[in-house]
Amino acid sequence: MSVLLDVILPVFLVIGFGYAAARWGRFSESAVDGVMIFAQTYALPTLLFASIARLDLAQAYEPGLMISFYAGAFAGFLTGYLGARHLFGRPVTDAIAFGFVGLFSNSLLLGLPITERAYGPDALQGNFAILSIHAPLFYAFGITLMEVAKSRGKALSAGAVAGQVLKAILSQPLVLGILTGFAVNLSGVALPGVAWSAVDLISRAGLPAALFGLGGVLCRYRPEGDMKAIAWLSAASLVVHPGLTWILGTQVFALDTAALRSAVLTAAMAPGVNAYVFANLYGVAKRVAASTVLVATALSIGSIWVWLQILP
Repeated sequence: MSVLLDVILPVFLVIGFGYAAARWGRFSESAVDGVMIFAQTYALPTLLFASIARLDLAQAYEPGLMISFYAGAFAGFLTGYLGARHLFGRPVTDAIAFGFVGLFSNSLLLGLPITERAYGPDALQGNFAILSIHAPLFYAFGITLMEVAKSRGKALSAGAVAGQVLKAILSQPLVLGILTGFAVNLSGVALPGVAWSAVDLISRAGLPAALFGLGGVLCRYRPEGDMKAIAWLSAASLVVHPGLTWILGTQVFALDTAALRSAVLTAAMAPGVNAYVFANLYGVAKRVAASTVLVATALSIGSIWVWLQILP
């Protein structure tokens, strides 16, 4: 019970505070959008920049850690995709959006604060290694599949698809933060202390602002209809992804305690708002994606507690 009270609930109380403020009309939609623009466009990319720039690349990228997490993620995608096609009779484009919901866990807004509260700031190296390719890889994968599905029967070259994918990825501020972090890390450029002080100031504001804003965003969603599909995708995200990650991490790669915690806890997070953003980008399965983000985020309070009991 102490884990629930000390680690999980503070994070979800901040989300709930934002949700209640929006629900009661004290946090307008324009204010929600402003907070999320600040967090996702400026503060969180700065946090990722600082973390990647300081990351020990030689130690962070443990193959077993990355394979365990990403194999679980793609299993979540397959679960969502196949369920959409064979259980719910959805077209291919809807099925890709379903799969993206099972693929894209909220590794940044939920994974980081919960891992830090559970195990301390020194336990985040594996989280940042996962995050460094999380958004670029998944957006490249999802956009490529969607563009290929949409172009069936049309004369669309591989170069055109690659150009669309690259443009979409490089337009993401989080990706730009990651890339500039790698540039500083690999180049060995030493930023002046005053610059790091400013970076750290804005970085510390990112997660609290994003969690509060996330509550306001979730207030816009309503779990309407398609409850079987929502339940299926919630299971893909909260059970299949972390379950396979845990099996691979313990039975195949024998990850050390720190790496196992980072991989499984990051995998155990509910789908992020990016799952809805992706569906909205293509105008497919928007209601199911939005509703699953809301429902799975609520359910993850219990599922995260279970994983924290299982993990060493």
